[in-house]
Amino acid sequence: MAESTFSLDDLDHRLIALLRTDGRLPVAKLAAELGVSRATVSARMERLVKTGAIAGYTVMLRSSGRADAVRAITMVEIDGKNSEAVIRRLVGFPEIRTLYTTNGRWDVVAEIETATLREFDELLRKIRQIDGIANTETSILLAARKELG
Repeated sequence: MAESTFSLDDLDHRLIALLRTDGRLPVAKLAAELGVSRATVSARMERLVKTGAIAGYTVMLRSSGRADAVRAITMVEIDGKNSEAVIRRLVGFPEIRTLYTTNGRWDVVAEIETATLREFDELLRKIRQIDGIANTETSILLAARKELG
């Protein structure tokens, strides 16, 4: 069944919501929460994976949890002809937790985390020296108002 011909119903949406909250919930617990049988949950999960609605399961790491960790969002403008090379370089920095390509003024958005402000400053210096980066703008994240899970 192709993903384009498959539509999600209310039960699918509720199942996905539970899995987003805790992807390790046992089928029995999911079934109890949804008010359906374990066989129904198993069949739904199998169909959601088969149709591509669920692309896969992954591990999400928490931020370091350190009170003094520096977290930030850096927007990056790339010279058009160098985008793939710049992205490959950025992916190589372990301090860049997530890297997104975007539309609009900025080409790439990077989520950054370092242990100290000194390391953060050094990372920004290295990023700005990458050949093909035209401009950056960085905002340090202060307090989380909503977090996943």
